[in-house]
Amino acid sequence: MIALTIYSRPGCHLCDDMKAVVERVAQSSALPIAIEEIDISTDADLGTRYGLEIPVLLVDGKKVAKYRVMEEELMRMLSARAGGAGQSG
Repeated sequence: MIALTIYSRPGCHLCDDMKAVVERVAQSSALPIAIEEIDISTDADLGTRYGLEIPVLLVDGKKVAKYRVMEEELMRMLSARAGGAGQSG
């Protein structure tokens, strides 16, 4: 299972854009993907850490993108993480 974590907050249009990209990639991929969204506005420490960078995307706990990610770029990262197996499209 590949864990995707998105740090975001309500009212953030870049966050909404990144969530949509991540959802599309997860739906089109044959890889086992779990998506977790974390609202930084509910945690002062997360707000301090990520407040100016959101949205932030982590793949298996490693920061791979902030602000924006392209679908093709995310698919490449996930395929590399999975050893190239299971890529569709």
